[in-house]
Amino acid sequence: MSKYLGHRNIENKALTFALLTTVLISIGGLVELVPLAAVRANVPDIASVRPYTPLELEGRDLYIREGCYNCHSQMIRPFRAETLRYGRGNKPAEYSRAGEFVYDHPFQWGSKRTGPDLHRVGGKYNDAWHYLHMEDPAETSPGSIMPRYPWLLTRQLKGNLTQRKMRAMVALGVPYTEQEVERADELRDRQAAEIAARLAESKIECEPDREIIAMIAYLQRLGTDLSRNPGGAP
Repeated sequence: MSKYLGHRNIENKALTFALLTTVLISIGGLVELVPLAAVRANVPDIASVRPYTPLELEGRDLYIREGCYNCHSQMIRPFRAETLRYGRGNKPAEYSRAGEFVYDHPFQWGSKRTGPDLHRVGGKYNDAWHYLHMEDPAETSPGSIMPRYPWLLTRQLKGNLTQRKMRAMVALGVPYTEQEVERADELRDRQAAEIAARLAESKIECEPDREIIAMIAYLQRLGTDLSRNPGGAP
């Protein structure tokens, strides 16, 4: 019983108790905040990693809106089974590097693989494949249990917030230039027109301002930064 007397005496002194509680909470807060402040310095920079284009940023928001992260991860672990599984042909995939996610706010690592990991899906299929896959996954991947997303093919992309989204990313540390932010709509529409033109070459007619165009832009970007800098060395 005597071992509790000291604590009870402190509880009876409101000012002392409040001061000690504040000190303990401050220590606990610092223990959690200091590593977070230092973590950026511990993430190696990869020179080839670039921020998302305005259209890719819009596509990323659609990916989040549709809950794609609930069934798909975006992190290939550094194990041979992983790199072989998500490689192409006999060529293993590069495992995911921390520096590849520095402009993801929030990151889309995911925690479940009902579907395959998507971190190296960029460039694996052409634009038409992604269009048809979102329209009806079973057509391109027989046996797939992924639901259809036909509304992406017809729904118009709301691009009135693109600049504001980019400015929000700047506030989070993404190095968009002021010129890039000012030209956001122009850059977005230019890339969208290029994707629509490639779809037309595959006999798929799609307006450049449809949501599917932004989704394709995002998916085709995933995991492609290292291809500009093999091995991911700074």
